[in-house]
Amino acid sequence: MKKTLLATAIAGAIAATGMMATNAQAATVYDQDGTKLDIYGRIAMGIEGGGPEFNADEEAVSNDPEFVDAFSRLGVRMSHEVTSDLTAFGRLEWRFQGDGGDNRFNAFTETRQSFIGLQSDTWGTVQGGNFDSLYNQFVSIPFDVYINRGLEFQGHPIQSRGDSIAYMTPNLEGFQVGIQAKHYSDRGSLESQDVADQQDPPELADRGNVVAVQGAATYEIDNLRLAAGVVEDVVRGGGNGELLYGVTAAYEFIPGFTGRLGFETQGSDDEFGRGFDTIGVGMSYSWNEWAFNADYYNVDQRGESARDSWALGGYYNVSSAFQVFLELQQADQQSITFLGDDDIIETADGDDVYWLTGARYFF
Repeated sequence: MKKTLLATAIAGAIAATGMMATNAQAATVYDQDGTKLDIYGRIAMGIEGGGPEFNADEEAVSNDPEFVDAFSRLGVRMSHEVTSDLTAFGRLEWRFQGDGGDNRFNAFTETRQSFIGLQSDTWGTVQGGNFDSLYNQFVSIPFDVYINRGLEFQGHPIQSRGDSIAYMTPNLEGFQVGIQAKHYSDRGSLESQDVADQQDPPELADRGNVVAVQGAATYEIDNLRLAAGVVEDVVRGGGNGELLYGVTAAYEFIPGFTGRLGFETQGSDDEFGRGFDTIGVGMSYSWNEWAFNADYYNVDQRGESARDSWALGGYYNVSSAFQVFLELQQADQQSITFLGDDDIIETADGDDVYWLTGARYFF
């Protein structure tokens, strides 16, 4: 499969921030007669603080520092060579709480990936199960470089993560297309149940068998990568029933330095939520053991005033398996005025900078 210079540069930048380091550090447990089994993962812990001063209900919340798990995970990757052009594969990945404490009694909190499929350099790839959305893999991935927060475009869960099937074409001289469908079912529910009584929570309004479809395409030439995608953001999956469109572009200006630009838009629904127009611009730079990310977004939430958001990240690889990091993020939030017990007016601007710092060990 052909790889362009830009694809390599983007992969290098993401790996530097740790998104792909788990694959780089994978330990091969078995490799014989065309069958391979790898184990990979990371233990990640840190301290976070700052962020919003109040929630969506305009209630004041504490944003004091706290010792946290920074998205630790454990995974298994499997493959079997059926023919010289056909490989069967599987992947299983869990997310666990590595910070211990009360979490030690319920450490494994999420089955993050669990899918199987067939891959051919000639015919493409088909897979089914629980995996990151193709929209994320094709369109928003150049911006998905932060350990936590920082991404304002739709990420990997968008109408995905379970009960999904996808097909991706092979790389055709830099051009690739993918299509995915996620199935929602009422199997096992009472057919006599009155749909009119199921409007709360709102996602039950889309009862019956519902299929959410999404598609995306990328084109890479030399140092330029272009991507576009559309998602049927059905109410059943937490959307507002309107189509989501997105485009991104990434360009490697010099070795190690990649700039990116993106745009997302979605229509509004009076019952299930307002749409938005989001513009994002950012960069990644990697140099020896160092890597840096910087992004800025302007989000026009229809019916409300536009808001700004920015994120910064710095990462240092102490070794190929150990990394320390610092991330900052700030998203505008409306100001709230609180009336205290003594009738003293306190104003919260909601704009405390969120920060996360810590270390990760990859294996």
